[in-house]
Amino acid sequence: MAKTATRSRRKAPARGKSKARSGSGLLPWMVIGVAAIAGIAASDNWKSIKPMLGRQPAAVIREMTEEKPAVRKDVPPKQVALAAPVPKAAPATPGPLPPAAIPTPTVQPVKATPSLSSPAATETGTAAFGYCGQGAHINCVGDGGVFWYKGEKIVIADMASPIVDRARCDDERRVAFAGKARLLALLNAGPFTMNAAGKADPSGAPRVVSREGRSFGVQMINEGLARKPGAASGAWCAA
Repeated sequence: MAKTATRSRRKAPARGKSKARSGSGLLPWMVIGVAAIAGIAASDNWKSIKPMLGRQPAAVIREMTEEKPAVRKDVPPKQVALAAPVPKAAPATPGPLPPAAIPTPTVQPVKATPSLSSPAATETGTAAFGYCGQGAHINCVGDGGVFWYKGEKIVIADMASPIVDRARCDDERRVAFAGKARLLALLNAGPFTMNAAGKADPSGAPRVVSREGRSFGVQMINEGLARKPGAASGAWCAA
């Protein structure tokens, strides 16, 4: 009987070992099950977990611990009132102005510009003159009483002088040459004034030429190089 008791006491620890071995065998399966459940939950909530992986652990913990305000489903969303468009005013169509509002155009009187063809026209001239030749006559002297100024033929109206090409005697020809030279000297002496003495015609524009109030025609008459208009043309050949 003593041996039987001893054997029974020795077998008791073996039972405890079998229980420990069975418990340790279930632990790996439990770990695998928990990992599988965690994997399934992570795959279902991947969209919300992915942004949290890139953040700092402290920020993730703070976000998880903060309480988010509950959204009440029974409260309708706020409606923003849109401003009604303001209609544009149609452009006003201008109507006829009353007679008092119509401005009256002011007509300025046109001042008449005197021309050399009128007796009151006056022109001051100055140029370097020479004797007229075969070319164009611009500023040149043709005879004792005829010259060209800026291409216009001028006839001294208050005198009559002999013409070189029409002289009938030597005395008339000599006076014609002297009158031509004297008129050239008077024109080149400085500025002169021309007053219209009638309308221009193919023979020339009649002018009274003077300087400082002294007429060239009167001056040449006093010097014996010209005569008054209407005098006998052959007076220089009478002697």
